[in-house]
Amino acid sequence: MKFNVGYQLLEDESLIDGIIAHKDDIYEVYFSFGDFPNGRNNQLKSEIFTPYEAQEKQLSDLEKLSKAGLHFNLLFNGNCYGKDSLSRAFFSKVGDTTDYLMRKIGINSVTVTSPVIAKFFKANFEELEVRASVNMEIGSVEGMDYISDVFDSYYMKREYNRDFGKIRELKKWCDDNGKKLFGLCNSGCLNNCSVHNFHDNLVAHESDISAMDNAYDFRGKCWEYLSKGDNAKYMIQRSNYIRPEDVHLYEGLFEALKLATRINASPIKVIHAYTSGRFYGGINEILEPNHSSVIAPNFLDNSKFPKDFAETVGNCSKDCQGCNYCTEVYNKILTKLNGGYIYADKQND
Repeated sequence: MKFNVGYQLLEDESLIDGIIAHKDDIYEVYFSFGDFPNGRNNQLKSEIFTPYEAQEKQLSDLEKLSKAGLHFNLLFNGNCYGKDSLSRAFFSKVGDTTDYLMRKIGINSVTVTSPVIAKFFKANFEELEVRASVNMEIGSVEGMDYISDVFDSYYMKREYNRDFGKIRELKKWCDDNGKKLFGLCNSGCLNNCSVHNFHDNLVAHESDISAMDNAYDFRGKCWEYLSKGDNAKYMIQRSNYIRPEDVHLYEGLFEALKLATRINASPIKVIHAYTSGRFYGGINEILEPNHSSVIAPNFLDNSKFPKDFAETVGNCSKDCQGCNYCTEVYNKILTKLNGGYIYADKQND
């Protein structure tokens, strides 16, 4: 299986060197550029660099990856562009930025949420593959068909990661219609989150929001929900991540799997886990978002999952209200650190 890996601006070269070391397993490196709203934080906002230094460091990193032969996916996946959504000036900026990066490092594809941006790329950059963002929550043949005139590939709705029947259905339609299907591998988001779109909109407008005198600090509903009562027991049942050990079951179903690494505290750990097909530690550590603190000092020991976990949940009836399987797995793998510390790190064994 090949993986799409997210670029993260770091002070050192560890991520860049790590990506190059794993380049044979990497399909594309995806990244946002400049101050465009996207599905994560503004890449130019850094505690280490000024905006000018951040842009210079990012471009230097990308040029190094380009020289190593990596392919790139440029993100215009903000959930909202406000007053710029249809403006001529905005699309001129999108075009100028893309043209510059194509000449500077080479771009193979773009991932977008706006069908209008997709239309713009189809009209002006025919050589680029246009991909529908996972934030569009596409999980049906109809959803793909409606926008098939401006999209070449699709990220599948993450909630279907554990439904092999649904994945095969979408894969067949893509094969029959000359499209590609991708998946997001390590999301820590809860399934069917009622406030997901609201949160994505906040992220898209974070630069403006951070400049305001705000009455509330919103960090996502998942943290608050999982911290209440015994709701942490739903961490497995209401999640959709694919474990590194189970990636092989998805061979032939996806063109590549996306690894969320743009805000993870240790992106190289995530990349190594999935490219090696194994991970020793708490499963939440390699997810975005990482909910480890909700159950600390306990953790969900990834090595204790049943060997047939993915096959079981990937082929089940999805009658979660009448089934305790995932809760039983949660109780089985919930582990307390020995004295609050992990004494052996087998990650590189």
